[in-house]
Formats: sequence, C-alpha cells, structure tokens
Amino acid sequence: MKSTLFKVITPRLSADQTVAVCGSVPELGSWNPMAAPAMSRAGIPMWSFRSMATLPAEVEFKFIIRRGDEVIWEEGENRTLDSPGELDFRGLRHWRAAGVAVPVFSLRSDDDFGCGDFADLRLLVDWAAATGQQVIQILPINDTTMTRTQSDSYPYSAISSYAIHLLYLRPSQLGELQMESDRERFESLRLRLNEAPDVDYPAVVAAKEEYARIIYKEQGVDTLRSAEFADFVGSNAAWLLPYCAYCVLRDNGELRPYSPGLVADVFLNSRSEAMFYAWLQYHLHVQLLAASRYARSRGVSLKGDIPIGVSAGSVDAWQHPELFNLDSSAGAPPDAFARDGQNWGFPTYNWERMAEDGFAWWRARLSHMAQYFDAYRIDHVLGFFRIWEIPAGVSSGLLGHFSPALPLSPEEMESQFGFHWEPWMTKPLAGDPTDVLFVADPRRPGRFHPRIMGYEAPCFARLSPDRQDAFRSLHEEYFYRRHNDFWRDSAMLKLPALVNATGMLACAEDLGMIPACVPGVLDRERILALEVQRMPKQYGVELAEPSQYSRLNVATTSTHDMEPLRLWLLKRQGEEPTIEKLTAIIRSHTDSPAMLAVLPLQDWLSIDQTLRRVDPSEEQINVPANPNHYWRYRMHLTLESLLGAVSYNARIRALNEKR
Repeated sequence: MKSTLFKVITPRLSADQTVAVCGSVPELGSWNPMAAPAMSRAGIPMWSFRSMATLPAEVEFKFIIRRGDEVIWEEGENRTLDSPGELDFRGLRHWRAAGVAVPVFSLRSDDDFGCGDFADLRLLVDWAAATGQQVIQILPINDTTMTRTQSDSYPYSAISSYAIHLLYLRPSQLGELQMESDRERFESLRLRLNEAPDVDYPAVVAAKEEYARIIYKEQGVDTLRSAEFADFVGSNAAWLLPYCAYCVLRDNGELRPYSPGLVADVFLNSRSEAMFYAWLQYHLHVQLLAASRYARSRGVSLKGDIPIGVSAGSVDAWQHPELFNLDSSAGAPPDAFARDGQNWGFPTYNWERMAEDGFAWWRARLSHMAQYFDAYRIDHVLGFFRIWEIPAGVSSGLLGHFSPALPLSPEEMESQFGFHWEPWMTKPLAGDPTDVLFVADPRRPGRFHPRIMGYEAPCFARLSPDRQDAFRSLHEEYFYRRHNDFWRDSAMLKLPALVNATGMLACAEDLGMIPACVPGVLDRERILALEVQRMPKQYGVELAEPSQYSRLNVATTSTHDMEPLRLWLLKRQGEEPTIEKLTAIIRSHTDSPAMLAVLPLQDWLSIDQTLRRVDPSEEQINVPANPNHYWRYRMHLTLESLLGAVSYNARIRALNEKR
C-alpha cells in the first residue's frame, strides 16, 4: 500500500479556520467538503495530510478552508497528484513572517553556564513575540564531540544525525547538587564562564559534563526507572544504543568496526557509562522539546538546520558505512568565500545505495527533527543535485569534481570541442598539485573532469591560443550547460522523498555555483530559496533588489558565513554606516514579497546605537576560508536586557507590521 502526503502553504488564516483536502474519491470526501479529511499544522502554515490508502493516479482534488459550515474553495482547475502550484483563495492575504537567525550557543542570559542553551530559547521566543517575529532560525545542534577541544566547535561536523550536543544543556534543570561544596564550586565556575565575552568551548563542555556526571551518580537512577525514559529509549533505540556504545568506545580509545553484538557487549560490560549517555540525551530531548512547545504556544516557530554532511568518524558512518563514499570528501568549488574552494572533510553519500530503501536514512533523520522544528534549512541544497567531491588525501578544493557528473573522454573532447587531450594535463610539473588542466574521474578510468578555473593554472600558458580557446569552450559547456537535465533528474530522485517525509517547511541554502535547473526543482517541490542581497543570482547585478524577490524566498541581509551587515557596509564605504541607512536596508527586506525575512540577530541590533556591539568585527560567526575557525561568537548583552529595551523593540515591531 502506497501512502500519499498532501502539503500546502496557506494564506493568513484566523484561529478558527482549518484546511482540508477535498477530492473525487471516498478517501478525500467524494467532493463533499464536510467529509473531506482535515489537514494538520504546527506553527508555520504548512498544512499536511497523509492518506494511507493507495489513491488512483487520476484522482482530482482541491484544497478548501472550513470554519463551521462555511467553506472556501480554492480557485482554478482541479488539481491532480502531479499539479503543484500556488494556492488562489480570493481575498486572503499571503502568509509572510519575519524572524531572527542566531546560533543557540551565541545566546546570553543571566542564568547561563558560559554559553546559550535551550532554556534561553524561551527568552528569545518572548523577544520574537514582542517584536512581531514568528520564526527563530538556529544552527545545527547535533553532537560534534570528538576531541573535547575547540576543534569540536564546528557545528556542521556532527558525529550523529540524531544526538544533541551537551553544549546546549541547562545543568540546573537536571537537579540540585547534593554537596554544598559542589554547589558553591559550580556556581563560581558558572559566573566566571558566563562573564566571558565569547564561548570558552572546552571549558563549558567540561563543566557541563562534570555537573551532569555528578547528578547522574546522585539522582540518575530515578530517571532510569521512569516510564518516560523507557519510552524515550524504546522510540529511539535504533540510533541511541549505537550512539551510546560509540561514545563509550570513543572515550576508551577502543572504537572497533560496528556490529550489533559489539553494542550489546558495551552495554553488558560498561552499562552504567553507556546509560549515562542515554540519560543525557533524554534530558537534552526534554529541554529542547519544552522550548519548542513553548515557542509554538506563543505563535513562534523554530527553524532547524540539517547539515549536508556528517563526520567520517560519525556514528552514522560507523553503523552504516555502505551509505557513504569513505574514499572521498565533500566540499565546495571556488566562490566568493574561498578562492581555493572548500574541503569540508565529510564523506560523500552513496546515493545509489540510499535509493534502494527509498532514502530511509534521510526520512528517519527528518522525522526525528520534526519533533522540535516547524521548518528547516537544507544546508547546501546544491549537494542534492551534485556535490563537489574531492579525493581522500587531497586538501585543495580546486582538485575536486562534481558528483554525479558526466566526465569527458579524450575522444569526446576532440570530436565536440576540437581539444586534443594529452596525459601531461593531469600531472603537475612544478610541485603545485593544482597546476593541472584535468582531474581524472576516480570511478571511471579514462574519463576526465576539467579542473575548475583551469584557465588560471600556470600550465594553461603551455597551450597554443587555439587550444586555449577550445579549453575555455569545453570548460564553459561542462560547468554551465552539460549537466542541467542530468542534475535535475538527480535531484528529483532525492528531494521529493525528503521533503514529503514530514510536514515541516523546507528552506534551501542555494548559494554558490547554481545550476540552471535548480530554481525549477525548488519551485516544483515548494522549497523556499535563499536570497542574500549582496549575493545576487542575476548575472551582472551587484546588489539584489528585495522588492523583486519571489514569494517562495527567504530574504536575509547576511548569513553566519558572512560579515554582518554593519561590518560589510563599513568595509565597503570606508566609514560607519548611519542608523538610517541600516534601517532602510532592513526595511527593504521586511517589506519584500518573500514569505520569510529572517535576519541575523547582529543585523537587527545594528540599528540601535546603544544596544549594538561597539566593534562589529567581533560579530562574525564563521570565516569559511579558515577550516580551523573557532565557532565561539556570543551576544554581548543579555536576553533579559534585550527584552527590557521597550522603545527599540517597538521599532522592530513597526518594521515587521507589513509582514
């Protein structure tokens, strides 16, 4: 039996209105609007209904809005299962929302233990509600613990697609320490860490883990015996038990190839330690779920972030090595952030193997996230079309190639482009490994990818002018036209299964070298595309115009990988931008047609002389060109003081009134 998921983004509705799907078969009410199955929603108006019956391919339907006996039908022709498109309810306004983007670790409150945590989200929700915002976007919160040093601060290098990082725990919610000496020691440590201008990642993680271990020893048995804990373990055993065993083996330096028997042995021989990690994940789940439910109760939605990759040393790769290409790593081709490209160090996915069970690994991962989030950011959505793949042991992103791709044979180069390939073109001569014109395909002998921007390699000068022209023509065709249909088909094999796994609103991070097929696929699947004003997608345009954005967009002034708006303007114009100019830029985004206008907290704060940070260079979260960047940015003021900034909050609310 094949189920069908119906999803629709509705206009702005009143609290007593609901959405239903009414159609030509009994499962959809047989065109009786009162018998049509109701759809469900969370915070964002993404309504969903899953029909568990197998529907005929020729079924027709419409979406309707009900309030008591009143029914509003959408305009236009009847829909079929293959007819995506905008809703048309005459007289109803499109739903639009403003929001704030900030890593959880960057939050600051009076009660923190050196970094932001899930309890802080309640205060952030209160601020969002007070300023007319309905979305809070965060960075990934997955566990990244490998070394317990600052190198683990990179939130996109998860060791588990499910486990939550200890960093976001509010220790006091675990219980009160029994020993007065412990209480005094940890309170002194908490105050010292909380006064630091940035996150001291190793110290915070060490302190929270020590606190948790003391509470676990003193009171953990009460939780372990509870029905709630048993339900949590039972519902999450498929990932939780391997994760706990992995953590024990990692800490003991005894990580061995995965097997169910090995997991059982760890729980038999190190049960208390393994259960500590299960106990910790339970409390993190409880604290995040409480924050999520509080947000929904105040009309605010949490938007999560799903990284494109996981660590090669992750539980996922340990438990399911068949799902990954462990002989290569993912990255990005050269762009405005990194002229040498980027090597993220994550294994690429074995999509063929994943497709065999309908991408179950991805669907389970997204279903797990849906407990907490109403929307999610698909990190580097271009990776679902094609990923930039770099052979293991190679550091430079310039030596990568797209995968999947259609590499060229020497015969094809000759016949189609008049370019005569020679073996020296893949072999650097002067010690620079990037000084090549072609990269050999690792899985298809005798086929080659042109090195990206190979015309900038020193060896390019060895070619005659005619051969240089032929290489440029080959390069242009290969990177910008050859793969459009191929990559569209590649994405359409993956993205529908993912997007339809949950009722969450999918938002793409689609920056970089964008294939021409991407906008059509995102539009078809109702995935919101990202628009950053200083990274326009129109060729030859310096700055995008927010008033021209599409409704299916997320508009933003900057991202965590960029200089915040104020710093960027300061460098661009050589002087501090005025409050008026900053406000005008923000207003252009909140006034835009984009469904979401989600701005970094630093950019919201930039329009107030007294609240913003004195030095804007201290506000950048990440520097993509630096693979060893320490992720530690933290708000310089507390959420309590931000909530108390009444006149400022009124100004923000006024900016969001048109939303």
